[in-house]
Amino acid sequence: MSKCLLVTGGTKGIGKAIILKFAQQGFDIYTCARSIQDLDDLSSELKDKFPEIDVFVYQADLSVKEQTQAFAAEVKRRCVPDILINNAGIFLPGAIHNEPEENFELTLHTNLFSAYYMTRAFTEEFIARKSGHIFSIGSIAGLTAYANGGSYAISKWAMLGFTKCLRQELQPHGIRVTSVLPGATLTASWEGVDLPAERFIKASDVAESIWSIYNLSPQSVVEEIVIRPQLGDI
Repeated sequence: MSKCLLVTGGTKGIGKAIILKFAQQGFDIYTCARSIQDLDDLSSELKDKFPEIDVFVYQADLSVKEQTQAFAAEVKRRCVPDILINNAGIFLPGAIHNEPEENFELTLHTNLFSAYYMTRAFTEEFIARKSGHIFSIGSIAGLTAYANGGSYAISKWAMLGFTKCLRQELQPHGIRVTSVLPGATLTASWEGVDLPAERFIKASDVAESIWSIYNLSPQSVVEEIVIRPQLGDI
């Protein structure tokens, strides 16, 4: 029986790299994004490269609670994922004291609330099954204070706290929980920056790390992993 991978925000960057890695290993793929065109492109690519797997894509804006829950419900009609990766996120630079007022709500709803509601949608089934692995894609912005980090940094600090609490709740039930904290990764968020590609983490390296963590024996878990560019933070 095929295993199922659920990744939020899976059409670009780290999310897409994770999907390609697990699809290569025969996992059925479930993902969402705001752009239907990006979803269609991803679905076509996966079906061409990995015709043996099932692919389910769903258009949703995860800053909206009802859309997050609707996506989770559609996935549950088809499978209970073996792995849930809370990856959806946005980055809006700005300082706390003068960033646009709507930055805070939009960033927190997208980066944190979506992970909260997606996780709650599946934990009852994970606990009953006594297995599952939940990954939170955080950031080093959740470890280090940045003057221009604003709401983004707040959301990532909160995401780390959320994941640490979740780990404590679920460890008696055989469910592994991991925080992934990458530094600057070569994704669309860095488009236009005048730096060489070699200065960034590869999204595929984050995906490889998650694959390795997932493949540990059931009696072990990586609770937290920090990945930085070799030459340090940008």
